[in-house]
Amino acid sequence: MVENIVDIVLVEDNPADVELTLRALKKSHIANEIIVLTDGQQALDYFFARGAYTGRNTTKQPKVILLDLKLPKVGGLEVLRELKGNEKTRMIPVVVLTTSNEESDVIESYKLGVNSYLVKPVDFDQFLESVRNLGLYWLLLNQAPDLDI
Repeated sequence: MVENIVDIVLVEDNPADVELTLRALKKSHIANEIIVLTDGQQALDYFFARGAYTGRNTTKQPKVILLDLKLPKVGGLEVLRELKGNEKTRMIPVVVLTTSNEESDVIESYKLGVNSYLVKPVDFDQFLESVRNLGLYWLLLNQAPDLDI
């Protein structure tokens, strides 16, 4: 069985923000494969091939993870801590895309190894532009190492 290579993993529990993000990426012709995970536990299960994702091939990693901080079950900071603390997932770029502009969240995210931190703009057009720029940078411009394990 051949699995699709995922370019972006979006970890977001708000259906409206998921829709806006997917729309912005599609409108910009960015990313062939996107997987949406709706809570922190699901994200950890996906990346570490546990639970519903047991047996998932983890040798191909996404080019970028877009991570909300305010997630059910397991919070975004804990997801970030586990991703950056594991040899197999440490090198995957993680961009926090959240409504939180709390200084403590920004500081803790960078201490844990986040690659970028963006506060979601309230304005629809600004949100679309931010996501478009994110996709262009992380998928097309950023020079990343080959993450095949």
